[in-house]
Amino acid sequence: MPLFNTVTIRTPESVELEFVLAGVGSRAVALSLDYLCLGTGLVGLAVVYSFLLVRLLAMDTLLTIPSETVQLWITAIAAVLAFFIYIGYFALFETWWYGQTPGKRYAKIRVIRDDGQPERLPQATLRSLLRPIDDILFIGFFCVLLSKTEKRVGDWLAGTLVVQTDPVTHGEIQVPERSQAIGKDLLALVDITRLSPDDFATVREFLQRRQAMSPKAKALVSDQLARRFKDQLALEALPTEMTADTFLEALYWAYQQKG
Repeated sequence: MPLFNTVTIRTPESVELEFVLAGVGSRAVALSLDYLCLGTGLVGLAVVYSFLLVRLLAMDTLLTIPSETVQLWITAIAAVLAFFIYIGYFALFETWWYGQTPGKRYAKIRVIRDDGQPERLPQATLRSLLRPIDDILFIGFFCVLLSKTEKRVGDWLAGTLVVQTDPVTHGEIQVPERSQAIGKDLLALVDITRLSPDDFATVREFLQRRQAMSPKAKALVSDQLARRFKDQLALEALPTEMTADTFLEALYWAYQQKG
């Protein structure tokens, strides 16, 4: 019996990718560290709130407004800010860090969509909004424990999975000089912004995982991705003869230069 559950996802290129699910232990470690970071931010907010409150209580009126009314407004603003810090912490980190928060990065896990694509802001926001429901009476814990795909309520509704980070995806992608030179030519030939952030993430994911793929699967995926993005960019002819891998490396480098 395997120690960790796995899930197999078929990509649009008809290649099956296997991911190891994070497991309740890794998720608990990540959540504990994230709540520690989040709690630090909320404590900072509480200190600022208390300071303002003490100063206001020392005044009878502020701009002819009773201090009690100002106190209510400050409290309401602090509550709204606390809510956005709580939601924004998970949503923004998972969007910017490709499905990871500081806690998830430490635990070496990340969030992906059910189709294997990187998590984006809508999914991250929905997961974050539903987190309080998962935390009530440990509902999320039991959902992860009893579900074959180890999903909490937020994962079910957002269409996401939490998986272990593939060791081969660590580190920066090294783009050869020839691919960089081709990337410069591509920037002059096409509007590279026709590629969406999801397209860039797909190229990045392939370049990071290709060493772990079989030669047949690697050739199939790289060829299909190269054809897809060549058509998407309306690129009738390539600037020079190259392999599909080199073309994808050039696209990756060119997109980064565009920022």
